[in-house]
This record gives sequence, structure tokens and C-alpha cells, in this order.
Amino acid sequence: MCDDMPDFEDFDDEADDDDDDFPDFDDDWDRDSSGPTETIMDKHEAAEINDVAPSSLSHLIGQRGVIDQVRVALDAAQMDGKKFDHALLVGPPGMGKSALAAVIAQEMATDFHEVLGQSIKNAADLNTLLLSAKNKDVVHIDECHELSKEYQTALYLAVDKRKLIIQNGKTPMTLPLADFTLLLSTTDEYGLLQPCRDRMKLLLRFDFYSEPELVEVLRHRSKALRWSVDEVVFTEIPKRAKGTPRLALRLLQSARRCARAEGETTITLDHFHRACGLERIDNLGLGPTETKYLQILTNGATRLNVLASMLGLPSRTVSEVTEPFLVRAGLIIKDDQGRRQLTQFGFDHCGQNARPD
Repeated sequence: MCDDMPDFEDFDDEADDDDDDFPDFDDDWDRDSSGPTETIMDKHEAAEINDVAPSSLSHLIGQRGVIDQVRVALDAAQMDGKKFDHALLVGPPGMGKSALAAVIAQEMATDFHEVLGQSIKNAADLNTLLLSAKNKDVVHIDECHELSKEYQTALYLAVDKRKLIIQNGKTPMTLPLADFTLLLSTTDEYGLLQPCRDRMKLLLRFDFYSEPELVEVLRHRSKALRWSVDEVVFTEIPKRAKGTPRLALRLLQSARRCARAEGETTITLDHFHRACGLERIDNLGLGPTETKYLQILTNGATRLNVLASMLGLPSRTVSEVTEPFLVRAGLIIKDDQGRRQLTQFGFDHCGQNARPD
């Protein structure tokens, strides 16, 4: 029920695009340390969920279409002795775009240069990034839709001509650039100029994960971290992870925190349930804001601006952060007038068996 279910800070990190949690691997994942398996307090046991990272394409779970595209492009590049093709990585937050970019660099055995789009604040920042790359290096710009139009234009011109145009007084000066690979990651591909999108030779489109895929993600990550976890925990977490690896891993970290707080070395279902209670996550992974949103709609169809006012949030936050999963999960629909209303599944989830008259 909406009132009774615990919930997790809204899991609405769906606005956050740091994708370092791309699943997954086998025992060869990169670690900060190595050694024989020991107890959870041993210095060789990783304490944080991101203390390990995939280092090979074969370590990754899910996104089979994307992985197949990348594997073919890697094989072609290595056979021809050339760089990996420029690529645009598109998809929701937490799907593993950044981690895949790092794996591509490792597979190509080249240096990896990574920045956030919003960190490029002036021409000098962009010039420094592009000039630092050598032949076949991988340059990754995450959240590239945050780049200003001016710098997007400079970027695709640099990729096209392999030259950097620098304004030096009245006379432009050109500097040659190395033949590097440009990888652009975004949750909003239409925030990029079309000429910039068109320069990318590969379009890698990420999608949400199935529950079985998330089970494998969790199982493999736990193995790499040398965490002891009851098998039932692996099947319960994906039910609340909204198809997002980052959220699944975050819940696993929360469950481990509860286990360690009790001095336990094995993460059990009780620890996971306690973590959900502390974070106020319900059985679908809904957070407090989403639960309150649904409760408002039990009184009938409501307009976005009214919902936003009752939630104390900007309308854009509600429409872009709170609502996407509710729509995707079939909990709400929008009518022809733009009003939001619960589906029968939404009423059932809130503990009401029938719609109000």
C-alpha cells in the first residue's frame, strides 16, 4: 500500500547521469587490491560498491545489442589497425554508458580522457581536452548535451577536420589534432546539434534491464567485492530497482551497511528489508515523493501544476523526475486534457480496489 510501504529517497537519480555502475564481470575485474578471500573486515575486501570496475567487454552483462555493436567495431578497428569509430551513447541514467566508454579504451589499449559536458566552461577547457589526446586515444564527454552550442560546433568541426581553430586576435590559428576517438554520452540526444550527432559513426542505444539481468549484475558484483550475500537478496533487489543497475547496486550497498552496523558478515533478507525501511522504499522501489504523488491521485484526476504545488516541487521536476517510472510501470496515465490519473494497477498498489466515482 502507498501509506505502508517503505521507500528510498525517490530513486530519482534518473536525473543523474554518472554511469559508473555498468554491470558486470567475472573474477578479473579491476580492484584496488587483491588477495585470497577473507572475512568482510579483511583489508582485501572492498567496502564500497564501486571499488571494482569491469575491464573487458566480456565482463559486461545486459545491453546485448550495444555490446554486439561495440564488439564488431572493436574487431574491425583492431584488424585495420585504426582507432575505434566515434560513437554516441544514448539512454537513461544509470545504464552504464560511462563504464562502457572506459572498457572501450581498455580494449583498445589506449589512454582514456573523460570529462563532464558541464565542466567545459570555456574554449580553453575544450582545447586542452582535445590537444591532450594522442592517436587512437579515447576521449569521452559525459552529459554532452550540457555543452553549449558554441562548443558543440567547435567539437564537430574539430572531429571533421582534425584541426583546432583558435582565435588569436583577428587572425584564426589552426592546430593539428591527433586521430582520436570521440565518445559522447547523453540522456538527451536532442540536446545535441544534429551535425554533432551525425558525425558519430555508431549510435549505441541503452535500455532498461530485466530482473534476471539485474540478478546477474548483483551476483557478479558481490563476487568481485567478496561480499557474502544470501541468494534471496539477489532476487528481491531487482523488484525495487526500476530496471536500473545503478539503483540495484545502491540498494545492495544499503543492505550491506545495515549488515555491518550489526556486526554481521553476511547480507541477509532482513538486512535488505531494514535498508528499505530506513530509505522508505516500497515494494516497487517507489520513494516518498512518488508515494505521495500516487496518494494525491487517489482523489481523482489532477493537473500537473496542482500536483507540483501539493508536492512542493517545480512542475518540471515532477514531469521529468517523478513521473517517468510511474508511467512506465503502468501506475498512472495522462488523459486528453493532460490530467494525471491512476490506472487500476495504481489503485491496487495504493490499496484501493476500485476507482472513486
